[in-house]
Amino acid sequence: MTHNTDESVALPSAVQSLIGKPLYREVSDVLVEQGAIENFCAAVENGNPLYWDEGYAQEFAGGRTAPASMLSAWFRPHIWKPGAEGEQHALQAHFDLKELLALPEAVIASNELSFGQPAKVGERLQSYQCIRSISEPKTTKLGHGRFWVVDVVVENADGEFIGSDSYTAFGYRRPAQ
Repeated sequence: MTHNTDESVALPSAVQSLIGKPLYREVSDVLVEQGAIENFCAAVENGNPLYWDEGYAQEFAGGRTAPASMLSAWFRPHIWKPGAEGEQHALQAHFDLKELLALPEAVIASNELSFGQPAKVGERLQSYQCIRSISEPKTTKLGHGRFWVVDVVVENADGEFIGSDSYTAFGYRRPAQ
């Protein structure tokens, strides 16, 4: 199979129409939960009393909150759940781009987190994905493909910004052997 390496190959209109649009709005399957917070903090040896001491958390934060670095933990889907068809994926927009652009391989080149309000214990968060950009075709040591940026924006039930997880990926085809 030959591959066009012309750097000016336009994006298909079906892909262009996805850029900047909220995709895959979902409500988390799990609540922000104290046990998960403690397990996370124990694993990384985070002794901040904000996450361990209810009185301290109430005094300084108005209640228990989750570490900001747990942002993505609330949206990791179970590989299976009742009523769902097929395997469940986090970052579905990324997998869509791989398929739509016929780029079977991909790596996450960078990840950036932005934080807003803290997630409070007992909240059920909501999110959506947004394809922010897709590059012109590029050739790297991995192969020929495109870079893209997908943001996962997280809000609480009141629509307040909790944070965003921004992924830059490189989708590519390996060079022919």
